[in-house]
Amino acid sequence: MSVAPNADPGAAPQDPAETSPKKKGRTNTPWTAEEEQRLKVMRDAGKSWSEIAKDMHYAEFGEDESIALREAIKEYEANKWKVIGQKVGKPAKDLLDYGVLMGYQFDIMGQVEEINVAGPGSAEKTEALTPRHADDGNARAPIRQHLRGYMKRFEDQLVEYNIEARGIERVEENERHVLSWVAYLQVFLLWVSINLAANNVTLGMLGPAVYSLSFRDSALCSVFGVFVGSLAAAWAATWGPVSGNRTLVFGRYAMGWWPSKIIVLLNIIQMIGYCLIDCVVGGQILSAVSPNYGMSVAVGIVVVAIITWCIATFGIKIFHYYERFAFLPQLIVICILFGVSANKYDLETPSVGNSATIVGNRLSFFSICLSAAITYAPLAADFFVYYPPNTPKVISFGLTFLGLMLSFTMAFLVGIGLASGIGTDKAYSDAWNVGAGALIVEGFSPVKGFGKFCSVIVALGLISNTIPPTYSAGIDFQILGRYAELVPRIVWNTIGVIIYTVCALAGQSHLSEIFTNFLALMGYWVAIWLAILLEERYIFRRRSGYNWAIWDDPTKLPIGVAAFVAFVVGWVGAVICMAQVWYIGPLAKLVGDYGADMGNYVGFSWGALVYPPLRYLELRFIGR
Repeated sequence: MSVAPNADPGAAPQDPAETSPKKKGRTNTPWTAEEEQRLKVMRDAGKSWSEIAKDMHYAEFGEDESIALREAIKEYEANKWKVIGQKVGKPAKDLLDYGVLMGYQFDIMGQVEEINVAGPGSAEKTEALTPRHADDGNARAPIRQHLRGYMKRFEDQLVEYNIEARGIERVEENERHVLSWVAYLQVFLLWVSINLAANNVTLGMLGPAVYSLSFRDSALCSVFGVFVGSLAAAWAATWGPVSGNRTLVFGRYAMGWWPSKIIVLLNIIQMIGYCLIDCVVGGQILSAVSPNYGMSVAVGIVVVAIITWCIATFGIKIFHYYERFAFLPQLIVICILFGVSANKYDLETPSVGNSATIVGNRLSFFSICLSAAITYAPLAADFFVYYPPNTPKVISFGLTFLGLMLSFTMAFLVGIGLASGIGTDKAYSDAWNVGAGALIVEGFSPVKGFGKFCSVIVALGLISNTIPPTYSAGIDFQILGRYAELVPRIVWNTIGVIIYTVCALAGQSHLSEIFTNFLALMGYWVAIWLAILLEERYIFRRRSGYNWAIWDDPTKLPIGVAAFVAFVVGWVGAVICMAQVWYIGPLAKLVGDYGADMGNYVGFSWGALVYPPLRYLELRFIGR
């Protein structure tokens, strides 16, 4: 055996494997201060966890093994509360909230760790092990913890009074209701109750009174406009049972986490605007039936708002129960109104203006009627999230479509008929000068005192039209952010009611202007948004479908760049083709004396053209 130079000849021979120092392994012994400091330095230097593990004498992991481990941990963290919920028989959301109250904190990745379980020094270890991008989330965690705990106690109090506490959280399959034939019928009755209301009667009046269209032109434009808009709303309604998500939460799967907040803001404005209109019309009617207009419109506005708040506050169960029966008195009084006022309808006078102007006015009135129906799309699924996922789409679509078509058509035709008599009947003309609500009351005049009773029923029927947007607005406020999500729906409902009541009191003298400017303007963004959702569903998710469990995970939802750009481009098209009192786009000016509102159609088509190639690039280079 040869001996290495300078080696001790008397030393015992060594095994070659023992010539390198033996690697020590980590145990559960506490870290020393020196180790903690070294760990912090390495993290600040941006080293990977595999490099840190090697340096700290943990088991060595390759980069691919490190990635696999990280993904496995994420999957475990994402599903563990659901598994726990299945074992104890409670929803994951309730367990998670209870965990907060029992002393758990949550970082922005959704991970859970008990506070102070590791004794002294644990805070430093947690800080060292937390990725740097999560620092802000950890700083906010105690605030969210206390806020969540407080709101949880408040929600528990609401539940004791049978008030729905659920907000935007997805309704899991095991929380859905078993459906009977009454539940299916409810889909139809809900939409009839919502739309067989005075605000749609007054909307129909705009055809003859504002756009100078004949009874026939107004009727055809309104019916076909509602037909197109109802198709969109009925399609959106089918996603409630399928996904268990609220409508604008479903919209995240195309718009992404951040761009979808723009849609939420627009929808909140839209719903508050509709409630404003309902309150003003209701106030006008109640004022008109009072002796010598003794009750002011303002008092009527407040009455409608308060009753709406009471019903919307109790949540979806009371909301559905109310709408199940609200249609009946409305149907009766609308039929009475048609019967007693039909002899005043002017069916002969033609539309006013040259041929180009008439075409422009037809397009504009068609757009307003389309907007009235299509603007239900961003909230249509909200009311059916408790329906089971196997609810046949053809049934939910068909019943929604029929309910919208029937109710809108009846209300529009009565309004068109009343307004057609303005030019031939002085009493109708005088009533119109007071307000649209006064014209409805005048329509009941042949039946004297009973007509005033019917007018009160019509005014109170507006409550059924105001409840849905009030309810959905409370949910949509929660989609704006993590902190907004913690605030219970009832609080947001209350804020929404206060906002639209104040606005109604301020704008009570300008109802027709609000109608003609607001409704069409709101329809533009909904049309563009629907174009994006339709293409996402039928082009990019035709095979892959949707993962409903990631509804609140911004790291897995689309980035939304493609949707945002397409949305902006669609808006550009809508603006240059819109025709409003305060602005007429350059292309809209080319039609007639007053322009033609084509914003809905151009916005939809431009957004639809731009989105597919951009979305393809987004998927190609970003992957989601």
